[in-house]
Amino acid sequence: MQLFFTEVFEGDLAYFDENETKHCLQVLRHKQGDVISFLDGKGTLYNGRIVEAGKRQMTVMVGNKSTIPGKNYQLSIAIAPTKNIDRFEFFLEKATEIGIDHIYPIFTDHSERKKLRLDRCEKVLMAAMKQCMTPNLPQIHEPIKIKDLFKNLKGYNSLLIGYCGADNLTMLKDAVLPNQNTLILIGPEGDFSPEEYQTALELGFTGVSMGNTRLRTETAAIMATATVAIVNQ
Repeated sequence: MQLFFTEVFEGDLAYFDENETKHCLQVLRHKQGDVISFLDGKGTLYNGRIVEAGKRQMTVMVGNKSTIPGKNYQLSIAIAPTKNIDRFEFFLEKATEIGIDHIYPIFTDHSERKKLRLDRCEKVLMAAMKQCMTPNLPQIHEPIKIKDLFKNLKGYNSLLIGYCGADNLTMLKDAVLPNQNTLILIGPEGDFSPEEYQTALELGFTGVSMGNTRLRTETAAIMATATVAIVNQ
């Protein structure tokens, strides 16, 4: 089933932006009168009939709607964007498929990338959401320095930080608890600095290990996402 996306509703009408309109009408050749399915990124699946097929905007009369079952947990990952943007976007895609709620790009002492195009990242998240029919669109936040992230840690039941520079760390699978609002920190290829790690511990984070091998940033983040999902099955 081909799915579309919109967040704009007015009564029984749904409005689609230019990108979704072009994809629906020009690429997939839908026309006025056709019935399509779409998501709102907030847990609801809709069916509706196209009532206006403009060049820049499409209007749909909402018909049936149903709630897609959501998750019993909340997961946020703060991650240092990779130098190769394709690897970071691969993480965004797979994390959306598995189940993630918030992504916080962070700049750290060893960060390889200092800029990030959020509009491009949002397109990756939206495409992944539609492809796998996840009920909610993950939110990617403005990139921030890790010290600024540390200033706002309210609302989490569990704080975890992946780290390679310490011995006898708790295994990630043993540190994750079900039904929690969890924040996991994933560092760059050069890992977090000792100072960043120590600050995290002082703020209540638990240092965790992903295993005996050293993982790439995006691999560690995908593994963390999957581990949380498995624990919550």
